[in-house]
Amino acid sequence: MIHLLKEVARGKRGARDLSYEEGLEAAESIWGLTATPAQIGAFFIAERIKMESVDELEAFVTVCRRYAHRESVQEGLDCAGPYDGRKSSFFATYATAFLLAAAGLPVTLHGTASLPPKWGTTLHDVLAASGIDAGKLSRDRSIRIARETGVLYVPAEQWCPPLARLRPIREELGMRTVLNTAEKLADYAHSPYLAFGVYHNTVFDRLARLLVKLGYRKALIVQGPEGSEDLFIDRPTRTYTVENGEFALHVIDPESYGLDAPLPETDWTPAEQVRTTEAVLRGESDAAFYNQVLLNGAVRLRLAERAKSVEEALYACKSLLDNGDAWSLYVRWRDAMQTEEETVGSGSGGSAP
Repeated sequence: MIHLLKEVARGKRGARDLSYEEGLEAAESIWGLTATPAQIGAFFIAERIKMESVDELEAFVTVCRRYAHRESVQEGLDCAGPYDGRKSSFFATYATAFLLAAAGLPVTLHGTASLPPKWGTTLHDVLAASGIDAGKLSRDRSIRIARETGVLYVPAEQWCPPLARLRPIREELGMRTVLNTAEKLADYAHSPYLAFGVYHNTVFDRLARLLVKLGYRKALIVQGPEGSEDLFIDRPTRTYTVENGEFALHVIDPESYGLDAPLPETDWTPAEQVRTTEAVLRGESDAAFYNQVLLNGAVRLRLAERAKSVEEALYACKSLLDNGDAWSLYVRWRDAMQTEEETVGSGSGGSAP
């Protein structure tokens, strides 16, 4: 690791990007924890100053996937939002997952307990507020529930154990690292479609080129609320669509679909996230949150080629929300996830190469 550190840590002018092969070597040293904590922290800081190249990011994703348990559970959509959570926005992607599953599109969600730099509310917290202890679910049970309902939730530190072992270093640094991108692209269910959230539009081009290399059939990069993969409902959202080795900017304006609405002031605790999610799925929420889930569902159905247009997908999604299908599926999934197992078993940890 020392010889690689010398290349990336020469300062802003002297540092150079690593080749893909060098990136694999660095990533293996970090994911495998053969590098020391000091070397790992130094590498993270140097990359943060230099900014990761596409080859370096690809290397870290490749090695992350080697250490993660990955299984072809369902031919669907992976929703990849920030693992450092949210502080001031609705988890539209959570409610949207059940709408999409009700429409026949399987969805994979994943996350961990909160991380830096934001230290916000995560899906882990939202599930806990619903009475679901995701950390105690075995992989076998999570996969069985996914096959029954179409929604898979992956507690990433259980399915990719190096993430748990690297957590203390990340918490001590308190800043974004290359792992903040790599962990979201573990692709636990081998999903052909991806909705990926970013904070800044300056990374659109770099992330699009990375997703081309990773071979997704189609992907949507979204500059959503707090870096999430959710589309705004009160203003246009900048997105990049990635398909067939090409990518292009696409601004999605809710006003063009008659869905734009002002968002009410909300104190977003985990319990409030659950309350709003359930209200949307029952058709009893504020119009803004209902419309936000409707729009996100329609755009993702179109992305995954389940509809010929966003307008057609909106019609289908509205029907599934209004007739109670999405709510019924959510209740079935929630009840199955809340049920305690007699034993966790060997499926709750470990890694698969």
